[in-house]
Amino acid sequence: MDAEITQELVAHLAPITEIDTAVRRRAEYSSDASNYRVVPAAVAFPHDADETAAILEVARNLSVPVTSRGAGTSVAGNAIGPGLVLDFSRHMNRILDIDAEAGLARVQPGVIMTDLQKAASPTGLWFGPDPSTKNRATIGGMIGNNACGPHALAFGRTADNVDSLEIIDGTGRRFTAGTDLSVVPGLSHLVSSNLALIRTVLGCFTRQVSGYSLEHLLPENGTHLAKALVGTEGTVATLVEATVNLRPMPQTPVLVVLGYADMPSAADDVSNLLGLNLLAVEGMDSRLVEVVRRHRGSVPDLPRGAGWLFCETEGVDAARELISTSACMDSRIVADKSESAALWQIRADGVGLAGRTPSGKAAWPGWEDSAVPPEHLGTYLREFDVLMDAHGVYGLPYGHFGDGCIHIRIDWPLDNPGDIPAFGTFMEEAADLVSQFGGSLSGEHGDGRARSSLLPRMYSQEVLDLFGNFKALFDPKNLLNPGVLVDPKPLTEDLRRPAARTLGAQGFSFREDGGDMTRAVHRCTGVGKCRANNFVNSGFMCPSYQASKDEKDVTRARARMLQEVANGSLVGGWDSPALAESLDLCLSCKACGHDCPAGVDIARYKSEATYRKYRGKLRPPNHYVLGWLPRWARLATMAAPIAAIGNAAMNITPIRKAVFSLSGIDSRRTMTAFATQRFSRWFKKKPSTTQQGQDVIVWADSFSEYLDPTSAKAMVDLLVEAGYRVRIPSSPACCGLTWISTGQLDGAKKRLRGLLDVLGPAAEEGVPIVGIEPSCTAVLRDDLVDLLPDDPRSHAVASQVFTLAELLTHPEFGPGPQWKPATDLSGVTIIAQPHCHQHSVMGFGADAALLRRLGADVQQLSGCCGLAGNFGMEKGHYETSVAVAENGLLPALREMPENAMFLADGYSCRTQALQLAGVEGVSLPQLLGLTRP
Repeated sequence: MDAEITQELVAHLAPITEIDTAVRRRAEYSSDASNYRVVPAAVAFPHDADETAAILEVARNLSVPVTSRGAGTSVAGNAIGPGLVLDFSRHMNRILDIDAEAGLARVQPGVIMTDLQKAASPTGLWFGPDPSTKNRATIGGMIGNNACGPHALAFGRTADNVDSLEIIDGTGRRFTAGTDLSVVPGLSHLVSSNLALIRTVLGCFTRQVSGYSLEHLLPENGTHLAKALVGTEGTVATLVEATVNLRPMPQTPVLVVLGYADMPSAADDVSNLLGLNLLAVEGMDSRLVEVVRRHRGSVPDLPRGAGWLFCETEGVDAARELISTSACMDSRIVADKSESAALWQIRADGVGLAGRTPSGKAAWPGWEDSAVPPEHLGTYLREFDVLMDAHGVYGLPYGHFGDGCIHIRIDWPLDNPGDIPAFGTFMEEAADLVSQFGGSLSGEHGDGRARSSLLPRMYSQEVLDLFGNFKALFDPKNLLNPGVLVDPKPLTEDLRRPAARTLGAQGFSFREDGGDMTRAVHRCTGVGKCRANNFVNSGFMCPSYQASKDEKDVTRARARMLQEVANGSLVGGWDSPALAESLDLCLSCKACGHDCPAGVDIARYKSEATYRKYRGKLRPPNHYVLGWLPRWARLATMAAPIAAIGNAAMNITPIRKAVFSLSGIDSRRTMTAFATQRFSRWFKKKPSTTQQGQDVIVWADSFSEYLDPTSAKAMVDLLVEAGYRVRIPSSPACCGLTWISTGQLDGAKKRLRGLLDVLGPAAEEGVPIVGIEPSCTAVLRDDLVDLLPDDPRSHAVASQVFTLAELLTHPEFGPGPQWKPATDLSGVTIIAQPHCHQHSVMGFGADAALLRRLGADVQQLSGCCGLAGNFGMEKGHYETSVAVAENGLLPALREMPENAMFLADGYSCRTQALQLAGVEGVSLPQLLGLTRP
């Protein structure tokens, strides 16, 4: 958009609303969950309907295009645009009223679907459509795309659950759309003039959502304008409020999993089952299940087969009837809610994991949600496989089989501009194929930029003209989401990935992404799981976003910024202030590497970006102070008097504040004390630990060696008591964690090579190495093999490093199930704060299982403690650090029962709890051992 127009837009809107034209913000909103990139001129965050009307008036007067956006999870490019983007999720996210008696809820467009469900649940009602993105999808976005979800079979699409909509159309008219067509001049005439066309072409089956759903305007369908506006993708009106229907929740839902020889065979059986009043019929393919298994490590047991139907019924009797009616080869009835949720999670994780094929190739949306009448589904799937084979591409299908809707991401080669024509040809042939079966290009996600230009392959020119005339009644200047549905742009324009340059590898090898950081950062498909309230759902991603609720702090936005670096046309290079601002509040917690279904690891990308930015240059002071902390700690603990003098000096407030100020450390933090006796010196003076038993090396990281040896000492005592023959490394072995977190990767590699010299021989001999500090243990399990991938010792060490709980429960190296610690944990309440890196790399499952086996009541916290190594110590991060702690840790500590114990293996976690709440934590070896404080 012209810079002069943008300036005028900002001048008019700044007094009215919150508007942002910064490069970083525009980059964040340049993509949604689709393949497309369109950089907006500005992003605004309206607070209410009146403000929205004022914004739209300014945009209309200046002829500025407007695109409405919720969570930005649209996979067809529906939520991006070249002019002004309106983000309704920030402020217009209130549930205004729930009328249980009438079965209605009145909401603003930015309300998250699960928030509505939670608010309505005390009444026994819910909003029926439930897409897999429901814990971040907004009601406005669902209305825009006519979202459905697994339970649409019983509860219908979003269109079937809308009562009325308050809208502002492209002419500035603001009205409530219900069943009165007279509110839009000319609309009644348009309908009456095209009755036969609408009746014969539109609404032929439930998932025909491509184009405009004008069948709702027919007299026999109640002339329901609100329902017709659902699925218009923001092209005819801007939604400011919605009244939606609430229906009784299922009382006794039972999951039935039916196994078939393959996915098309499962699809063939769907028509036989639809007369049984099922709540859901979802199709899953073995190819996708295998990807989920590889990501998670395991999946719940499934019946025999290579294709499955996940069916939900009301009650066990209905489940048995379903099995007897089906043609399945095997089945399972799952009445337990937790087990059922675990099985459904396969389906939910598939949304992101389908972005990678089993071979590791990137798979893209585009032909994302085609639909055919269910009776044709099996044949369509077979023909679609033939089409993919003919083009040499591969995909992981799944979807809403009960409605004939298929989701798939396909590994089209989109790395280079030369790949685009083949992509376009495939899309055209796929459109022709689905049309042969009387199907729809889109079954729930809308046409957007991905499929609007294919509508002539599905509809006649007469129908397309009808769509154009409908839009013109509402938006004659074509300013609302232009380029979508009516007068669309070609689907091969504005593709994000082909425009990206190759960044290669410098510090990290990015071995799982072909040695290219560009491929790594494009793992992010925008599915937006990072926007969900992950702390509530036992996740840790993305702590700074959980504190701020600003898109800039979400994992997706940071990935988008790095994608923009690869693009090079907006953000620029590694020195870009916009990139620095985007990465600044990333805690490097690594949670996204585990919780993101696409495997996005912003901690690694941030480290690499920082490395490239500062390589060969002077760095900020905190990189030398906190990044080199093990070096300074080693010097400070050369002798006990030196450590004692250093500790005493740093307890003098003026000295501490002066040192902190010069070092880039927040003065509100207190100084960590140096150990007056190193762990290794204590170990050498300890009575013999060389009794007969399993050899084990206790590896004391720099924190445990120089700062707080308490856990290391407790570890040795515990393992000796358990019958191990305990050794320690022959010399100090630093993993380089603080060098990694500050992007000093050459220094990190130097330390890791030294560590391999020390630990490598033992690892190659199969001796288990037990780590103490979770973050350092995670380096050896994860970062080591990507920083030094060509050294075989890296893989040997990674395979032989264990947490204490993993060692004690290991089938080969463990002391056996008969072993119990001296400490009696029966009835002890443990408030456990897993370290983020442990959650992300090793997991806390072994710890929780061990403690529960020993009789403890484990209350496991979700989310980062907020200190995150050097992050919470640095200037500019204190407020965010505290806000993150308030997400979970601090409330739990304030409410902790008197007899409970706070368990935190992470040195940072214990430090945060002590400094912010005055609570002293214990590590697992302290808790289990004989040296509990």
